Amino acid sequence: MFKFTKEQKVFDISGVKIGGQPGQRPTVMIGSIFYFKEKIVKNEKTGEFDEVEAEKLLKREEETSMKTGNPRILDVCACAPQAFEKPIDFVAKTIDGPFTLDGINDEVRIAGLKYVKEVGLSNRVVYNSITPLVTEAEIAAIREAGVRSSILLALNTKNPTMLGRIQTLGELLPIAQEAGIENILVDTANIDIPDPGPVSKAVYLVKEKYGLPAGAGTHNAVNMWRKRRKLEPDQILMASTVANILPVIMGADFTLYGPIESAEEAYFYCGLADAFVAHSMRQEYKMEPSSREHPMYKIFRG
Repeated sequence: MFKFTKEQKVFDISGVKIGGQPGQRPTVMIGSIFYFKEKIVKNEKTGEFDEVEAEKLLKREEETSMKTGNPRILDVCACAPQAFEKPIDFVAKTIDGPFTLDGINDEVRIAGLKYVKEVGLSNRVVYNSITPLVTEAEIAAIREAGVRSSILLALNTKNPTMLGRIQTLGELLPIAQEAGIENILVDTANIDIPDPGPVSKAVYLVKEKYGLPAGAGTHNAVNMWRKRRKLEPDQILMASTVANILPVIMGADFTLYGPIESAEEAYFYCGLADAFVAHSMRQEYKMEPSSREHPMYKIFRG
């Protein structure tokens, strides 16, 4: 394995620590709930959903997290400005940790920001996300809401390379500062089917240059692939496994693994990758994981 030469920043977001050298801390798992066309969502405009089924999903994810040792940040999605309130209230009372505001556009996300400020939940929020298309209204809303954590999406459609992503990040950092963001998570932006390779190397480059926690939603590559050709269920699982663990091997601190319904598979293969990385770091650098709750100690039990 390898160690980054840049000092690595570690952020504590509502009890979830994220960042550091490879093998120190387990990958933080970010799974989406209340997303477009999810079965538990009854009305995407009002945010109505099946609370019983939603609670089952969160409980199953919590149990999976405890088995592997991978912490979670819940990705709370909404398709309309009025659709954030019920999911936010439900999530805030059902889980203890942080959650994202992941609206379909800036209007929806701004509505979510206003609501979390109103109900006093800003400290638990990770804004998802500040992009190159961020508006002044969005920046002001983040600052006014008192949200201190955000994902920065290093998307560069004109130069969709590793260095293009680093260039975009350099442009987003002062914007995040203007918005009052202190805890910065960098998403290196998967935009095409073969992108998990350059996305993973971009994770390495972000951490080596800035020392910031970085990760990606490389499951998107598999979703795009599925839309272009028929894949068998075992092919989908294997493709998702490879796509999601590749950034982990390159030092990723988090993964946006997709629908929360995929939690059991995603936690297992990312936790296994974490265990392999940590064991390698212990042998090569005498670096121990930061906690006995790390997957290296938990994943092989039972």
